[in-house]
Amino acid sequence: MQTAPPSTTVAKWRYWLPLPPRLELPLGQIPPDFALWDVTHKRTVRLANWRGKQPVVVVFCRIAAAIAYSPQHHTHLVAMNDTYTQFRNAGAEVLAVSPQPQRQTQAVVDDLGLSLPLLSDPTGSVFRDYQTGQAMGAPLPAQFLLDAQGRLRYCHLFSLLHPVALPAALLAALEQL
Repeated sequence: MQTAPPSTTVAKWRYWLPLPPRLELPLGQIPPDFALWDVTHKRTVRLANWRGKQPVVVVFCRIAAAIAYSPQHHTHLVAMNDTYTQFRNAGAEVLAVSPQPQRQTQAVVDDLGLSLPLLSDPTGSVFRDYQTGQAMGAPLPAQFLLDAQGRLRYCHLFSLLHPVALPAALLAALEQL
């Protein structure tokens, strides 16, 4: 009997164990750096490149596997894309992070007509570093606002009553910096 390679087996079941989101990153601290492929603009993006330059909103997206993907389930990502110019006009960059491989992340960019950077984190390492939590086969959504020095100033973790921070709340938090 043949079995799948360990990496395939691990990847297939990676998110099925429920883990609640945890705020392990204290406000005022610099969160973990990452370098991920920006599928929208075909480049590698490193979070640390914005330190000392401008605030960054990091939006962790809950995008299920290809078999369960539906563009209608991503209204928050569409809303963030619709307000992307407002964030840029306020002096911030928005980096959305997908837990899916580049090919599926490209399909999301195409389906939703995204102009904001959508980064591919197929191993889920950045989701785990930021302790966003996971349930029912995918990481949970979360939003983080970093000031121009790269320090965490605002964080919204998934809850059943408030699954995401709306763009207006993130823009208001940005204005308070």
